[in-house]
Amino acid sequence: MRRLIALEGSASSSGLVRVDSFLNHQVNPQVMTAIGAEFARCFRHHSPTKVLTAEASGICPALTTAIALDVPMVYAKKHKPMQIEGPTLRRQVFSPTKGMVFDIVVSENYLKPGERILIIDDFLAGGKTVGALLEISQLAGAKVVGLGFVVEKTFSGGRAQLGNYPIESLVRIASLEGGIQFAD
Repeated sequence: MRRLIALEGSASSSGLVRVDSFLNHQVNPQVMTAIGAEFARCFRHHSPTKVLTAEASGICPALTTAIALDVPMVYAKKHKPMQIEGPTLRRQVFSPTKGMVFDIVVSENYLKPGERILIIDDFLAGGKTVGALLEISQLAGAKVVGLGFVVEKTFSGGRAQLGNYPIESLVRIASLEGGIQFAD
């Protein structure tokens, strides 16, 4: 992943990491499969029973992780569609990439007490999205057993907001000044 980001990724002047050629716009299936296999290797010993993510860019890595673990995957929707019937679990999130606040919603039918949740997302920056997913999991009575991120922007401080959960980031970026500078 690090080599792929170095070759195809770029840093924007607004602090965004652009990886849309293989991760969050056009998707490289082989890369996604490898991401899922690596997260499964990292978290299998925590015995997750479900993978949780947020719409939309977290879906691909979460799905390949769920396939590799042979467990279901659920994603929090950015608004409550009419198809979701019954009670929901909801939290508000500010998106720095979109510059707006929106709700993320999961049906209570798909997140149950006692489930062992592995949260997977494409990026960890400030930790707002994953924080909302943690709160939704807690509201459901589920236990979060791990957090996995394809890319972590260490300079954004999100990890410090997440407590003592097992955290795996496949690539860690320390700075975007003068281009992408890797942390490890």
